[in-house]
Amino acid sequence: MKVPSQRNTIAVAAVALLSSAGASALEINAGDYKFTVNGNVNVHYIYSSCEKNPASVAGGLACTKTGSEGNNSSISNGLLPAALVFGINTHQAGLDIGAHFGFYPGVSSNDGGSPNLQQGAPAGTNVALATTALDVRQIYLDFGNKDIGTFQLGRNFGLFGFDAIINDITIPGVGGAGSASGGAPANTTLGSIGLGYVYTDTLAQINYTTPDFAGLKATIGIYDPLNTVGQTIPGPGGVPVSTPSKKDQPGFHGKLAYNLAFDKTTKLYLSSTFITQEQRDVGAVGNNYRSYGVDIGGKFTIADFEVLGWYYYGKGLGTTALYLLSDDGAGNRRGSNGYLAQATYKLGDVKLGVNYGVSRLGLAQGEANSALVARNSKVTGGVYYSLTKNLTLVGEVTSVEAKSHLGDKNQSLNFNIGTFLSF
Repeated sequence: MKVPSQRNTIAVAAVALLSSAGASALEINAGDYKFTVNGNVNVHYIYSSCEKNPASVAGGLACTKTGSEGNNSSISNGLLPAALVFGINTHQAGLDIGAHFGFYPGVSSNDGGSPNLQQGAPAGTNVALATTALDVRQIYLDFGNKDIGTFQLGRNFGLFGFDAIINDITIPGVGGAGSASGGAPANTTLGSIGLGYVYTDTLAQINYTTPDFAGLKATIGIYDPLNTVGQTIPGPGGVPVSTPSKKDQPGFHGKLAYNLAFDKTTKLYLSSTFITQEQRDVGAVGNNYRSYGVDIGGKFTIADFEVLGWYYYGKGLGTTALYLLSDDGAGNRRGSNGYLAQATYKLGDVKLGVNYGVSRLGLAQGEANSALVARNSKVTGGVYYSLTKNLTLVGEVTSVEAKSHLGDKNQSLNFNIGTFLSF
């Protein structure tokens, strides 16, 4: 018995996308309960050729090198960290009930985890004796049935931007290399995050999803509101310090999704989401503002050929991550928009794919031109070979360009080969 839900987790969805096997590698029935386990392990070699003597682009995602620095090699996870997801499901009083725990470790040794060498310690990062961290992204419960819909409460991936990332061809791969192009790679790369969509993130949330009405489902929910990234107030001696701001209301988000199957090989999927919350400027009374974002897109499949596209628009939304660079520091919202376009074709066990993404960030009203990023864009070409039903071999080439509002730009190129094991 599987608890119905509007969204699968990223780990489970990746398994479903990359494997013909069931969504769970292990299922154990014990009385009225069923216990499930699934996840992935992925590792990639990533080589990055970065811009030499780069222009200043604040928020640009093209990698750069200065001085004696050269190009970069790393061995790291890709867009996804490794994952181990546990589920506990039961059926009681006519309700499907479940609890879910998602643990996401990485292979890079700079994110903490060692009792002696934490990130930022004097010894530095990515050094001997360090270990990797455990990222606990999911802790949630859900209950409901096909007649009344489903309630979900806890920490899980958000609604806004979820469909764009889960359908990104770089899910089993790398895409934009991000920090993997530097000397201390994090446990994940960018994929197309900030290069076609804003990262969905994991949020503390309470959602309700309707029953399926002839392929149409709606989800509405509230979430714990996020502070803007880098929000500061004057501290002792006038030195800025970061501080959270209180919110008198939650954030709100919602989703509409529609599935239509013309026949066994021809399918259409459409979705649209929104997100909004109040932002409070803790440094200056009266400079509060409301952030919002909407996206819309879909995918069309004919046998082995698939095309998809998603577009987003926001005000006070920011770029790359939720509420990153979302205002000018004085409570004046910046506008942002972007899109991801993609096509794939399967030749037996081989899938060929290409996608192109753009994320734009505008200036606030009255804000002067600066080195702030105006546009991040990326093109990725990839080959994904199913060596077995669970093991995929991956090869990708990605070109990234970042351009500032002054017209300066940086360009970089990264190549990766690796493996993705889903279970």
